[in-house]
Amino acid sequence: MMKSKADEEDYWNSSKYNAFTFDDADDELSALKETKKAVNSIGPLLAEDGEEDWERVSWSGEPVGSISWSVKEMAASNQRADREPAFPKISTETPSLGKSQSGISLSSLFKGETVIRSLLGDPSLRLYTPELRKPKSEYKDLVSDWSAEETVQRLQQGKGVTLEKFRSLQDKLLLLDLAVAAHDGNAITAVLIYLKRTLCKEVLFRELESRQTALRHFIHYLTENREQRLLLELLRALGRTEEAALLQYKDYKNIADENKRRDFLKSCLSLQFGGEDGNHVQDHYTLLERQIIIEAADRKAEREGKLEVFQKFPRKASILNMPLITTLYYCCFYHYNEPEQPAQRPKQYFTTALAARAKLKNWTDVDAMFNSRNWLGFSKKKSPLSFQRVVDILQKNSAPTRVLQEYVGLVSDAELRIGLAQKHKCHDIVINTYRDMKDRQQLAEYRKKVERGSAEERKIDELLSNQQIRWKN
Repeated sequence: MMKSKADEEDYWNSSKYNAFTFDDADDELSALKETKKAVNSIGPLLAEDGEEDWERVSWSGEPVGSISWSVKEMAASNQRADREPAFPKISTETPSLGKSQSGISLSSLFKGETVIRSLLGDPSLRLYTPELRKPKSEYKDLVSDWSAEETVQRLQQGKGVTLEKFRSLQDKLLLLDLAVAAHDGNAITAVLIYLKRTLCKEVLFRELESRQTALRHFIHYLTENREQRLLLELLRALGRTEEAALLQYKDYKNIADENKRRDFLKSCLSLQFGGEDGNHVQDHYTLLERQIIIEAADRKAEREGKLEVFQKFPRKASILNMPLITTLYYCCFYHYNEPEQPAQRPKQYFTTALAARAKLKNWTDVDAMFNSRNWLGFSKKKSPLSFQRVVDILQKNSAPTRVLQEYVGLVSDAELRIGLAQKHKCHDIVINTYRDMKDRQQLAEYRKKVERGSAEERKIDELLSNQQIRWKN
């Protein structure tokens, strides 16, 4: 004989002792959800107009008075009477309809729908999952009272720490010394930033003076962050006036207007520079002052079209703030014949002037640069540069062969002179050099390289047939 479902439930719930379960609260929440579903299922029934023969039903939707309903009601009553919770439970009692009053009409349920919805939405009646406690290590990272050693170690590890607890000067300096001893630049910089924010400048500068490693890090930090004013105060407080002067001088780069830059450089002349630095600043000021004068005059001449050189070779850029050699080249290019010439080192001036005049194809001026007279009045070509360097400058400026040949012949080394002559096709220089060396074989070999029937070939033939020359081979 098969037992009904109600009998099985009655059997299992008739025991005096029940196993503990955590689902008590879930059972009551499920009951509320079933109530909501029951209320929502009323809609289709209400849609049928004219039905007034309402049937009494239970919370589960079964007709009140049926056998299954009676069995379930009895089993639920026994279960509530026998069950004793092992642990205190969050109270979820609500002023709602009890199960003992489950037999109600559908019209009453419909009218109480809004009441049930409000009860379900009441936040005080909800069940919340208890918040899990954070690991103690996380709280320790934030609120623990770290020592100076532990703080530096955490800075090395890249962990978050607070330095505000180190308030006394002694604690702050201990923290800085430990960071320096750890040889960790990031830790040193972090502590220095804290000291910069919490100490007055006089105390900070005084303490850093005896800590050279920390001082170097602090200077680097100020330089990278462009805190120039504080850096100047630091250098002056430490007595490093030369470094402060150079740092202040470098600020001229931030001044765009040439007149303001000139005035700034003039004010820098009174700073305490060391060694040759003061002379360099003086030269810089003098150069800029001349550039301003030249630029104003040339701009006016170019605008009015008075000088032919500006029309033939228009200026591509302003001369202002150009280097010294560029300025010299500019002056040799546009103002070579003017009486006043700037005093320069011989090689620098000669190289720049030669390039400028060769660029203009003014070979007369080029030749005049090399002419020198001795005390007897004889003219001789002399140069502060090697003639090999002179040939290179002339060749870069597309000098003709006749000009190159003259200066290739002035190269003192025979092998080098032959190489340059062959490179620039100065055949007469090669032939004459082999003749002076009395090298018949090389001269005969070179005869094969010149053009047939040319004047160079005839000259070589004459030398080879000359019986008066004593050839070495």
